[in-house]
Amino acid sequence: MDTDLHSLARELARLEADGPVRRYLVAFSGGADSHVLLHLMHRYRDSHAGVTLAAVHVHHGMHPEADAWAAHCERICAALDVPLTVCRVQVEPSAGGPEAAARRARYAAFAGLLQPGDVLLLAHHQRDQAETLLLQLLRGAGPDGLAAMPISREWGPGRLARPLRDWSHYRLRDYARAHGLAWVEDPGNASPAYDRNFLRHAVLPRLRGRWPATDALLARSAAHLAEAGALLRERAEEDWQAARGPQDTLLLPVLATLSPARQRNLLRYWVGGVHGLPLPDHRHLARIQHDVLGAAPDAMPLVHWRAHGGGVEVRRYRQRLYAGPRLAPHDPRRVYPWPREDELLLPDLGARLWREPGTGIAAAALREAPVSIRFRAGGERCRPAGRGHRHTLKKLYQEWGVPPWLRDRVPLVYVGEELAQVVGYCTCAPFAAGAGEAAWQWQLAPAGGRSGADCD
Repeated sequence: MDTDLHSLARELARLEADGPVRRYLVAFSGGADSHVLLHLMHRYRDSHAGVTLAAVHVHHGMHPEADAWAAHCERICAALDVPLTVCRVQVEPSAGGPEAAARRARYAAFAGLLQPGDVLLLAHHQRDQAETLLLQLLRGAGPDGLAAMPISREWGPGRLARPLRDWSHYRLRDYARAHGLAWVEDPGNASPAYDRNFLRHAVLPRLRGRWPATDALLARSAAHLAEAGALLRERAEEDWQAARGPQDTLLLPVLATLSPARQRNLLRYWVGGVHGLPLPDHRHLARIQHDVLGAAPDAMPLVHWRAHGGGVEVRRYRQRLYAGPRLAPHDPRRVYPWPREDELLLPDLGARLWREPGTGIAAAALREAPVSIRFRAGGERCRPAGRGHRHTLKKLYQEWGVPPWLRDRVPLVYVGEELAQVVGYCTCAPFAAGAGEAAWQWQLAPAGGRSGADCD
């Protein structure tokens, strides 16, 4: 086994030590770097029994030669006997520009193809790492951003890995020439209109002229920052365990005992790591600390920031912090007749509602009158099963600790004109099923979404 193949095998062995791999999926653009990775993986597959290999090409449709590039990828994969999936995506304009929009569409397509046990392999290398570090530095990123690209991480149901991340640009090109590889060149990679290209062609060559080892040195700095970021995450995890409240809220009395720096570290971890939401910048972190943590006990302050997909909100209620996606406009007066297919999309909430057998409304009661989904308008009353008295829904929400901004978004199941179930909280008498009686329970979950990619 030659040095290059041995180096790749060593990185893949580390991946396989972290968990079984069902399939390797190479992101194949048709360019030189991804062709080297695909060729190496083809050789690895042929020298290791039981390895399953496939490739995916994302067709952005942004260049006149896009069809020709896809055809080139199909020819290469056919010659290597590697199954290829071509995904055609729609790149939506965005504030981040076409480069960022194309990247989002590409990664969404990748995520849509991954299954548990899959590892998506990207051909990023040392020079890409150096460029990413500089880009993040110029954006004012913290340690996680400055750590640039990790060699592997969880991604959707599978994992994402960069086994060539520590390879130099020259090593990749030497391999491509030695094996007679042919590749396509995207002329967009030469346009200085894109930030990465400006660094690649106007800035980094001058740095290398003065410091020849620039790529390796910047990559080393990224590794140091990755280690610092890991330590900060460890500290944040410890603080999170102490400050964790119901429904993944943050307990303000605990948060208040931390230093300002540890508060910010925990808030970033909580928003991004716990809730999976876009992180606040330094201005919004400062507002959370000042406006939210410092608000009067009976206040319900709000800090929100824009992000791709709609934005993020952080709110306070009863000495707890809540984080979630920016709430879309919602009309609580809407009434949804229950559909025959037993699933209902609630577009205002970005959610879907379905029913399934279980403890809840007696099946017999549902045959007596039409079923509909409504929302709180005021004055609703319910006697939760097992209680002796009826209560207003407002009082029940207060008892259950439902934040005020969510109360008119809780779906209510009506049988005829009677409130029968508060989804996620209780079934109202007399609709509650008795012991052993057939019943239905309503469930609510995010509607989810597709990547928007057409893959074949």
